[in-house]
Amino acid sequence: MKNEFKSLIVQGDKKFSLKNVKTDYTGGYTKEKAKDALINSKIEIDHLQEKLYASGTHSVLILFQAMDAAGKDSAIEHVMSGLNPQGCQVFSFKVPTSEEYEHDFLWRHYKALPERGRIGIHNRSHYENVLVCKVHPEYILSENIPGYADVKKINKDFWKQRYQSIRNFEEHLTANGTVIIKFFLNVSRAEQKERFLERIDDPTKNWKFSSGDIKERDLWDDYMKAYEDAINETSTENIPWHIIPADKKWFARLAISEIIEDKMKSLNLKFPVLDEEEQGKLSETKIALLGE
Repeated sequence: MKNEFKSLIVQGDKKFSLKNVKTDYTGGYTKEKAKDALINSKIEIDHLQEKLYASGTHSVLILFQAMDAAGKDSAIEHVMSGLNPQGCQVFSFKVPTSEEYEHDFLWRHYKALPERGRIGIHNRSHYENVLVCKVHPEYILSENIPGYADVKKINKDFWKQRYQSIRNFEEHLTANGTVIIKFFLNVSRAEQKERFLERIDDPTKNWKFSSGDIKERDLWDDYMKAYEDAINETSTENIPWHIIPADKKWFARLAISEIIEDKMKSLNLKFPVLDEEEQGKLSETKIALLGE
């Protein structure tokens, strides 16, 4: 991986703080240079996806987390536009349904995992259960977990167990062939403000705006603390978090694409090779077809 993207990885053995990372970092790229590099990276990912599908040994799960207006949707649109839709699935997770609340918090995410040979993209993910739920612990009460009928019961031990559940979940998936790539799109509060104003001023973007977004913006510091805690608790050597500077969308898209490309290349994917008997049949079939 290029050095300008290596710096975006959170090493699991070091304490991570959002105050120490820049939201407008561009790695020395210009906008035009980044656009050209993104095109090349997308082409390479397309080739790697074909090998992923043909080999059928791994699946790739890409997780996107961010504050509102950080650019998750546009990043997915631009970076994944070159993929074959037959081998790619996108899930967006909203407030759990009544059925989902009747199961443990990982159930609906487990149902949405990609099969071997496919790429799964989760726009928000199981991490919502230690992010928005940590900022709003009253949401946990809807899960009807024994012993947690009161918000006061949701303490440090509760969150410690939930982080452990997430680590176990991801380690289990990794051991069974799922490659997990985790992205946090790190947008500044000032840039979020500009994007909210743009949504308000542009009639074609009004639909993207919700008054509830402003209420969550008022809890910015609480969310930053929740993200720091989640990243520190679940970024491991094998399944690290990638902190993507999101103030410049053009750089964020390139960084995401380069990281996905690098991770897929590390799998050393190859097209299946036919055995001698099947190879012989190929030759026989070719001769028969040419003789028609």
